[in-house]
Amino acid sequence: MDNHYGVTMSEKNKDSSKKTKKTTLSDLEQELLKKKDNTREKLNKKFYEKELANLQIELVKLQNWIQHENLKVVVIFEGRDAAGKGGVIKRITQTLNPRVCRVVALPKPTEKEQTQWYFQRYTAHLPAAGEMVLFDRSWYNRAGVEKVMGFCKKPEYEEFLRSCPEFERMLVRSGIILIKYWFSVSDEEQELRFQARIDNPTKRWKLSPMDLASRTKWVEYSKAKDVMFAHTDIKQAPWYVVDADDKKRARLNCIHHLLSLIPYKDLTPKPIELPKRQENLGYLRPPIEDQTFVPDVY
Repeated sequence: MDNHYGVTMSEKNKDSSKKTKKTTLSDLEQELLKKKDNTREKLNKKFYEKELANLQIELVKLQNWIQHENLKVVVIFEGRDAAGKGGVIKRITQTLNPRVCRVVALPKPTEKEQTQWYFQRYTAHLPAAGEMVLFDRSWYNRAGVEKVMGFCKKPEYEEFLRSCPEFERMLVRSGIILIKYWFSVSDEEQELRFQARIDNPTKRWKLSPMDLASRTKWVEYSKAKDVMFAHTDIKQAPWYVVDADDKKRARLNCIHHLLSLIPYKDLTPKPIELPKRQENLGYLRPPIEDQTFVPDVY
């Protein structure tokens, strides 16, 4: 069965009730939340979870097709800090085989890597046949953070803008399916998400010094993104922009769109019958007291 999966959101599926806002929010946060609530209703949680589950089933079918057809797929996720790239990647990989679908999130280059051809450390992570690789940020670091924060020289930046389209056309000619997503988030929404990370100890690690510095260079990042699009939004590998102000909608829209770009067939195997367990012909389990168990705290 070919993939004709679709998502239809009707008004009856939208949650008309509003969640109570935290009383600990600052006046600024409450004002921003009020503006958001007045522009668009939140997605119904049950509807979101149901649609996500359906999309994840389709992702498994896509995974099977990629293996069967020996496809090589690269999906790039770029965008503002706290735009929700990681959340989408997490939902994509949640039900997939990590041997087939893997995530690449490279740290800053080492001294040795800084002397290499710029694309060299990224090519080492490109997929083999039957694999899909998700780049949580990619070679576009040079067009964004490196350009804005002055981590590369002007000639290096200009050379990237010239060579990147050629590099990507070469990847496509080699048989790689290259898909690029840019997650767009408003200044106000990013402010809310940054504040939420500051307030939550489990999310505070997500705020790096570079993320904080990006707040002071919002306009510079916007200009850099516009120049990047002008040079690298090519026919062979266009940029797809995801409106990411609403996390749940962004996740559903992005996954749905990804599924629509790669024609696939349903190769789901037939239900499996479990064989009978081997009979115990004299095996004696060692005494439980001889084993060290995790303390039964809960």
